[in-house]
Amino acid sequence: MWIKDVRDYIIYEDKEILVCHKPAGIAVQSAGVGNMDLESLLKNYIARKQQGKMPYLGVIHRLDQPVEGVVVFALNPKAAAALNRQMTSGQIRKTYLAVTAGDLPGKEGELEDWLKKDGRTNTSRAVKEGTEGAKKAMLYWKLLETKETVDEMRSLLEIRLETGRHHQIRVQMANAGMPLVGDRKYNPEKTGQEPLCLCSAALEIRHPLTGKKMQFRVRPAGEGFKAFDMEGYVDKK
Repeated sequence: MWIKDVRDYIIYEDKEILVCHKPAGIAVQSAGVGNMDLESLLKNYIARKQQGKMPYLGVIHRLDQPVEGVVVFALNPKAAAALNRQMTSGQIRKTYLAVTAGDLPGKEGELEDWLKKDGRTNTSRAVKEGTEGAKKAMLYWKLLETKETVDEMRSLLEIRLETGRHHQIRVQMANAGMPLVGDRKYNPEKTGQEPLCLCSAALEIRHPLTGKKMQFRVRPAGEGFKAFDMEGYVDKK
């Protein structure tokens, strides 16, 4: 994906933090030779504003390249340290929106699995507890809305993570029989050319300097979300 002007994706900025709506298709950092990433774009943006100074941008957390949503960056080492403490202590809360294919086992639920990452294929899978290298993964999901399409039932879900594992939402939902629409890694049999329907739609932090609680929300731009009524969820305060 090509971003013409990164300022179009900045939703909040002060002297301590910068908050973006990362679009799907761009990596947060280290996209590889010839591919621009969000970190580089933002560093270039900061450098233009602070000519003569080396730009500082602290990456606090990441989203997978095909996932869109809210990402917060620190603009100085002190803010980075404070936000990293919040991250490791579980004080930073992320709420995701996802569109799943097929029937659901209810209106809400909790998933608990043990996941093991395969670095060679950049995938994770659910394994038995006690498997070497496996890590416990937990999430909660809640049904917001359903839509019947020509060939399947689709559901808009709110998902809250209790742990942060590699491809956690995608793996756990597929393993539970609720694969995400557009997921070519974990739902390849039913996936055409649709983009992955997963968005980190809300982020809650405490400001690293003032301690004030701050919440940022974005409206998913993905094609698969357009069939659903997002007004009540995304625009609520």
